[in-house]
Amino acid sequence: MSRRFEPRVISQRGWAASIAALLLAACAHASLPPPAPTTAALASSSMAALPGWDAEDHTAAFAVVRHACATSAEFRDTRTCADAMARPRLSDAEARTFLEQRFRAEPIAGEGLLTGYFAPTYEARWRRDAVYSAPVRPAPADPTAAPNRAGIDRWPSGDALAWMRPEDLFFLQVQGSGTLTFPDGGRARAVYAGSNGLPFVAIAGPLIAEHRLAPSEAGTLHAWLAAHRGPEADAAMQEDPRYIFFRFETDDGGEPRGAAGAPLIAGRSIAVDPAAHPYGELLWIDAEDPSQRGARPSYRRLTAALDTGGAIKGEVRADLYLGRGEAAGEEAARVRHDLKLYRIVPLDDPGDEPRR
Repeated sequence: MSRRFEPRVISQRGWAASIAALLLAACAHASLPPPAPTTAALASSSMAALPGWDAEDHTAAFAVVRHACATSAEFRDTRTCADAMARPRLSDAEARTFLEQRFRAEPIAGEGLLTGYFAPTYEARWRRDAVYSAPVRPAPADPTAAPNRAGIDRWPSGDALAWMRPEDLFFLQVQGSGTLTFPDGGRARAVYAGSNGLPFVAIAGPLIAEHRLAPSEAGTLHAWLAAHRGPEADAAMQEDPRYIFFRFETDDGGEPRGAAGAPLIAGRSIAVDPAAHPYGELLWIDAEDPSQRGARPSYRRLTAALDTGGAIKGEVRADLYLGRGEAAGEEAARVRHDLKLYRIVPLDDPGDEPRR
């Protein structure tokens, strides 16, 4: 699922560090703090030391490990994976013991951003009408040779797979896949089939800059596009030149597959930058944003890197897959949390050094 709508800016904490430094300078006669741990001391730590580890659902975390073992060719060759696959069911205490004995946590330097995404369900039509006027297009022979969104919107649409409301199609392209439902009872899963290769641009920014959308209303962008359907909304959507093409698959009611080719796990799969993380890698997310209204204050859990997206760049950057449907979409819209990541490394035998 190559996608991501991202009207988000990483919050900065540098000012807090500066204030702390000033306070320390003002207390020059106070006792000095102990020296900071060396880089070597921070290189790895036990799973039990992870923030939020005690509150983790260790049985669910163990299931993520088994899923990653089945996904990653490199990971599946470890003895840790062999032992995990031989234990299909463990209690929470057994799973916790296994994870603590067979893995080490390696913190990744820096702080980044956690966002969320979901697999939407949208109504569609087999034929165009006044409302369902946007064609779901199949990929051309060379998708990357296609022009920008505005140019593609002017293409003939005789090969359209289906027709959607323009704002729904835009958000389907942002998410990268989703389920379409039809009045005759038909269902189809629209799956990413390629893009025109242009960079993603978050369109909420220009709308906010032009005072057509308040900063606090960025999460209502879909409603704004629907309310301004026509030339105004079209022009706004064309601020994002990236265009996604689709193919149809049978909708079996299960979770979609990510870029790794494996089904996603709701709440436990993340999209990452494949230049920084291999598919199937296990990562502990430590993300918080206690000030955001209506959002969970934190996300701390074991996840597997199973997907990617055009807006997901950098080593400390992740997009958490939250499932299918409206409730997942509502939660995803509220995820904009400061993120720390830990690489979870298997040990071939308890006590061994982490594998590289």
